[in-house]
Amino acid sequence: MKIRKEVNKLRDQIINWRRYFHQNPELGFKEFNTAEKILKELKKMGLKPKNNIGKTGIIADLKFGEGPMIAFRADMDALPIQETSGLDFSSKNDGVMHACGHDGHMAMLLATAKVLTENKKYYNYGSVRFIFQPAEEGFGGARYMIKDGALDGVDEIYGIHLWNYQPVGEVGVKEGPIMAAADKFNIKVRGVGGHGAAPQGTVDSIIVASYLVQALQTIVSRNINPLDSAVISIGKINGGNNFNVIADEVDLIGTVRAYTEKNRDLLKYKMNEIVDGISSSFNAEIDFNYIDCYPPTINHKKQSNIVLEAAKKVVGAKAGEPYLSMGGEDFAYYLQDIPGCFFFVGSAPNKKSLFETPHHCSHFDMDEKALSIGPSIFLNIIDNSFRN
Repeated sequence: MKIRKEVNKLRDQIINWRRYFHQNPELGFKEFNTAEKILKELKKMGLKPKNNIGKTGIIADLKFGEGPMIAFRADMDALPIQETSGLDFSSKNDGVMHACGHDGHMAMLLATAKVLTENKKYYNYGSVRFIFQPAEEGFGGARYMIKDGALDGVDEIYGIHLWNYQPVGEVGVKEGPIMAAADKFNIKVRGVGGHGAAPQGTVDSIIVASYLVQALQTIVSRNINPLDSAVISIGKINGGNNFNVIADEVDLIGTVRAYTEKNRDLLKYKMNEIVDGISSSFNAEIDFNYIDCYPPTINHKKQSNIVLEAAKKVVGAKAGEPYLSMGGEDFAYYLQDIPGCFFFVGSAPNKKSLFETPHHCSHFDMDEKALSIGPSIFLNIIDNSFRN
């Protein structure tokens, strides 16, 4: 790997930043101490950051001269998970953990800001905006940042996700969909309860819910092109009171994932059809609530090529197709407004399998060598755009 020399000099500092954030995680829209730390570091670099953007977010601009503005984004929030990693720098906050890599994202963006502020003389064109965004994990913090002007004046945007599904030294980038739309749904089945020994005259909500679970799974297998990707998953079922009582209500909660808006709409439509059909067949009342959450994350062609070329200067031929998942990401909202690219930096720890430490697990960790790759790519993007 060809890590930038300016980044190599900061290696220990980057790791220290990451470990500080890891020890002090905060949930979405509650990143008060995290924001205070970021503000302090940015001010030490000579920047004039603005806080309370998107509730607890921060933006800071660095102007080299007249010209376009490029933005880099890092997410700040942690997850409601009790850490079991056993790391020396494990979370100090019970029930809260950086289990997805956001601690590393903030460290990499701070490193990028530090290098650029210390080498401002090499540029005389354009500007950079550093965006530290709250509440990516299910709250859609990007929308609040946009509403508060985080994209005002920005011409293109880039974001990194450390990725434990690829080894260190690989960078995953592609144009088009790179993460899925991530929606939620709630279903309440209302039947007619009764004695388990006398089912006649009842409407068994558990039977109805069972048919729903099975029927919903046929939507992807029989309505979506097999070459496309889509998922419907029931994550929770709750109903019933006793072994000999036919339940009158059952609640189901789940998620829907799709890489295209066309398939997203189709899934929603077919789910409604099935719910209505089963409701009629069993004479049950079924409430179906579909909640649109994150849209698919769709990279723009030009910016994807810019990232690919910048990444090749760091990892060579190991920059290419990413390991894709059906995960969702609110970076999608930025990409709906302006051109940009979201990409993956391999960070899998040195374990037997790439899947031993997945994202959102209580023993999550990363290979900290990856923390030098991200800033090097960001700096190469700036060099390609603004260097004298």
